[in-house]
Amino acid sequence: MAAVVTLLVSDPPGTLSIYSCGVRMLSDWYTMLYNPSLDYITTLHCTQEAVYPLYTIVFVYYAFCLVFMMLLRPFLVKKIQWSLYLPNPFESIYTALYFFPGLTVLQAVAGGLLYYAFPYIVLVASLANLAVFLVFAKIESYSDLKRKDRLLVLFNHWFLHAFGLIALSRENQLEQDLLRLCLVPVPALFYFFTTKFTKPSRIISEGAKGN
Repeated sequence: MAAVVTLLVSDPPGTLSIYSCGVRMLSDWYTMLYNPSLDYITTLHCTQEAVYPLYTIVFVYYAFCLVFMMLLRPFLVKKIQWSLYLPNPFESIYTALYFFPGLTVLQAVAGGLLYYAFPYIVLVASLANLAVFLVFAKIESYSDLKRKDRLLVLFNHWFLHAFGLIALSRENQLEQDLLRLCLVPVPALFYFFTTKFTKPSRIISEGAKGN
C-alpha cells in the first residue's frame, strides 16, 4: 500500500509511473559534497536533487510505511494472531519503530551505493531465502509443510532471482540480457542434485569408515 500511494503522489500525480532525472554517476546522489562556492544562492542551487525523485521518494515511502503500520497493522495482527500462534504478535510493530529510523539514515548516507548495488542485493536475498527455507525444511517441526507451501517458497525465490537478473539488464541490450532468466532455476536444481552428497549423516558415516 505504501509503495502504491507513494507512486500516486509522485510526479505525475495519480499514476503509477514517475518522471525521473537520469543517473550518470555515483556523485549525482551526493551533490552537496561538491559545492563550488560558499555563496548561499549557489549552494542552494548545487544541492538540489540531481537524481530527482529517486533519492527523496524512498523517504516518502518510509513515511507511508510508518503511517500504515501504525493505523492498519495492529488490526491485522489482532485478526491473524490466533492462526500464527505467536507469543507476542505485536513485536513486529515495536521492531519496526527501531529499524525504520535506521533505514532512513542508511538511505540518507548510502542511497547512491544502494542504487548501484540493488540488483546484487536482490540476488543475494533470493539465494538466502532459498537456503534458509531448505535448512528449515529439514527440521522436524517444519518437515510437514504442505506441497503448496513448498511451491510458494520456491516460486518466491524464483521471482526474486528473476527480478534481480532483470535489474542487471542494460537498456541497450535488454533482449540479450533477458537470456539470463534461464539461470533462475539453477540454484534450486543445483541443491536438489547435490543434496545427497552433503548429508551430515553420510559424511560422518564415511569418515568413521575411513578411520
